[in-house]
Amino acid sequence: MPNADGLISAGDQAPDFELPGPGGQTVRLSEYRGKENVVLVFYPFTFTAVCQGELCALRDDQPAFEKVNAKVFGVSCDSTFAQAKWAGEHGFSFPLLSDFWPHGAVARAFGVFNEELGCAERTTFVIDKSGRVAARFCSEDIGTPRERADYEAALAGLI
Repeated sequence: MPNADGLISAGDQAPDFELPGPGGQTVRLSEYRGKENVVLVFYPFTFTAVCQGELCALRDDQPAFEKVNAKVFGVSCDSTFAQAKWAGEHGFSFPLLSDFWPHGAVARAFGVFNEELGCAERTTFVIDKSGRVAARFCSEDIGTPRERADYEAALAGLI
C-alpha cells in the first residue's frame, strides 16, 4: 500500500500490474513472484538523452542483475511502437513496458506519475521474489540520471 503521500516505499507490497511489452506480449508483475526479483525502472520519455544514457548503462550492466536473479523492465508512458523503435536502435536487452493507456496508471499506482508533465518520474523499484519492495530510489529531478551506486546498494540487498 502507498504511504500517506501515495508513494510505494521499501517494505511495501508492490502493486500488481499488467502492461504491454515488446511484440505485443503482456507482462504481469505477479508472474515473477516466487521466481525472480524484479527491477522496475520508470523513466520519463523515450528518445531523450538522459533516459537513453541510463538505459544504455543498464543494458551494458546486465550481469549485475543476472547475478541476483533480477529481471529488469523499463517503464514509461510512451506507446509500445515508440518504445520498440527506440529499443531496437539501442539494443536494449530488457523489455520496455508501455504505461500509455490508461495514461500513467501504473506510475500512479506506484506514486511516481508527474501530473504536470504527463510522465513517470525517474524512479526505480527493486522488488524481491516475495513481491515486496526491497529498495526505491530516484533522481533529484527528471533531468538528472540515477546513480549507479544506488543500483549497486539495492542489488546487494537482494543477495
